[in-house]
Amino acid sequence: MTLVDAEVPEAGPAAALAAAAVAASPPAAPIRRTLRLARPAGARLALATLLGAGTIATSVGLLATSAWMISRAAQRPGEQALALAVVGVRFFGLGRGLLRYSERLVGHDAAFRVLADLRVTVWDKLERLAPAGLPAFRSGDLLARLVADVDVLQDLLLRVIPPYAIAVLVGGAAAGLVGFLLPSAGILLAVLLVVAATFVPALTRSLAHRSQARTATARGELSASVVDLLHGAPDLVAYGAAPAQLARTAAADAELTSLARAAAGTSGVGIGLTSLLGGLAVWGALLLGLPAVHDGRLRGVLLAVVVLTPLAAFEAVAGLPVAAEALERVRRSAARVFEVLDAPDPVVDPAPPAALPVSAGDVVVRGLSARWPGTSKLALAGIDLDLSAGRRVAVVGPSGAGKSTLAAVLLRFLTYESGSVLLDGVDLDRLAGDDARLRIGLAAQDAYVFAGTLEVNLRVARPSADAAELSAALVAARLDGWVASLPDGLGTELGERGLTMSGGQRQRLALARVLLADFPVLVLDEPGEHLDVETADALTADLLDVTRGRTTLLITHRLTGLEEVDEIVFLDGGRVVERGTHAELVAGGGRYAALHAAERPS
Repeated sequence: MTLVDAEVPEAGPAAALAAAAVAASPPAAPIRRTLRLARPAGARLALATLLGAGTIATSVGLLATSAWMISRAAQRPGEQALALAVVGVRFFGLGRGLLRYSERLVGHDAAFRVLADLRVTVWDKLERLAPAGLPAFRSGDLLARLVADVDVLQDLLLRVIPPYAIAVLVGGAAAGLVGFLLPSAGILLAVLLVVAATFVPALTRSLAHRSQARTATARGELSASVVDLLHGAPDLVAYGAAPAQLARTAAADAELTSLARAAAGTSGVGIGLTSLLGGLAVWGALLLGLPAVHDGRLRGVLLAVVVLTPLAAFEAVAGLPVAAEALERVRRSAARVFEVLDAPDPVVDPAPPAALPVSAGDVVVRGLSARWPGTSKLALAGIDLDLSAGRRVAVVGPSGAGKSTLAAVLLRFLTYESGSVLLDGVDLDRLAGDDARLRIGLAAQDAYVFAGTLEVNLRVARPSADAAELSAALVAARLDGWVASLPDGLGTELGERGLTMSGGQRQRLALARVLLADFPVLVLDEPGEHLDVETADALTADLLDVTRGRTTLLITHRLTGLEEVDEIVFLDGGRVVERGTHAELVAGGGRYAALHAAERPS
């Protein structure tokens, strides 16, 4: 398991990945793609639709039977004449509740299965994008896409497709029933049902188009703003920028509230028009039915059936305006989800990957050149590096020199363009990324601390580790004294992002993780970054002490303690400009010697 929290500090990579993600325009039919994802649950969804149709059909049957029974009862017949109708009312009344419950149970079960699979798919994609591809998206917006936008997609399966199918099945049956009793009333009902099923949803969708075009994006912006506000709270307060960020968050919330209000108004228009058409159907049936009764074309006892059946029939189309609005919302959210799924992977695993060799911790780099996607300039050009088993090499150089790009290549976060990287004799590009990261581990400059106990954070590296192994990792990382001083020891809660820890303690926790994972090859990326000079020097000294005999690549901008490594490689502009031992480089009087002299205390 690899602990991945690396940033990409060189200028260009993050912007390049963002541009590449935007350039990968999603297909024009996100609804069809969502339906393809829902195909495994198709049988359950079809059953839920049939159960929903049965629910509305029982409503029609209940109202029609009740209308006939009341009309017939007014004629004071014997009980036998009403017995069948009484049974029918009971049957339809009980059946409606049972079918409604079954429809909700089956439909939501199918939808939740689809959503669970989709969330796994999105997470797998994010895992392949990390860390280099994630700068194309804000973390809060990614959270909104993974949770809120995926949740919206269930509306397609529950509130869009079933209502239209039910409207066709039940609306047609109801119009047929009324038409059988009185053809003119059946035609009128059919026409008004068609208008309610086509014109009203089209109008609703047209009115919802503008608001829904912004809703999904506004939801993501609000989520991103809130995440920035929470994570950046200490800095915002320290620099007096909290009111401005709060104002931005309030503005985002106000926009989303306005869009929700507009959507509610649109739904109200659709529901109102549908109710109006339903009323017209009832009055029209009455106006057509009275002359038919008078002329003898319709039995008087059936007039109530002809007049009241449209009330239940319009229940079949009452949800279509909301369905049309939901369809627009689903389309927008699906497009945002597929934008993530369509983002280009920084690294594509070979098919099939080579078998992982027995590890000796040996890495050989020859003529390595690499560039970030979407950029024309090489980030690394012709790099040679020998990390034979047990050897320790330090890579130094100014910001943007290519140091972290080298780490990204070794961790299979970035594919190289030319040259070779051999891990125990096997070219790195022939290995699956997850396999390579079983051999090469990373302790990043901004190691993430999860909200949980110290023990939970340690076991991220190796869940099966026993107490003795946890203790040994803490001792090696020089954290045992601090842990011993904690009242709850390994059970101490570290808080969100480890805010209860100092910067040095967080870095030592990252070191304890990679030591616990027992990687044959370690990449230590700027371990002293964000620390004061004294803490950074102490941490570097401890790192060099604990990595004796282990293949180690130390990426650093500080030169203190580098007398202990086997070789120092000075990078600038993606090229090696100096290399040698500390003594050789100091004696050479080059750039390393100048930096070393400037770093020494006067």
